[in-house]
Amino acid sequence: MNIGLGERRKTILLIDADPHARAVLRKALETAGFSVGEASSNQEGERTILRIKPDAVLADLLLPDPAEHGMTISEWLRSKDDATPCYIVSTAVDALVGSVGLHELGVTGVFLKPVDTDLVIQTLRTQLNVAQADYTHA
Repeated sequence: MNIGLGERRKTILLIDADPHARAVLRKALETAGFSVGEASSNQEGERTILRIKPDAVLADLLLPDPAEHGMTISEWLRSKDDATPCYIVSTAVDALVGSVGLHELGVTGVFLKPVDTDLVIQTLRTQLNVAQADYTHA
């Protein structure tokens, strides 16, 4: 875990059932200077969001669990009036883009797996207004 920079360090939450996918993104994000939290399910993701209060969420296209409350992470964030950016990281993006209004679901953007980590990092830096120089001395 990254230490230092206090309030300037941005925290990203990764929600993905695949530990390898989380590890790849975690390593790239931490190298770029972000703090990273992880969850392997929507339910765990919701608990982690409340605990760490991330600046952005990257979530695999996890279907809502009817046993929970029937919402995706982005819908849950919107129901809490949370302006936290939520990006989908999925292999199912092509099928998703044409059939669902992602913006209406509260999704900020979509990344296709396997992710281009440089693109993810640059997008998060832009979205969160973080200059690359902010982390050069971390």
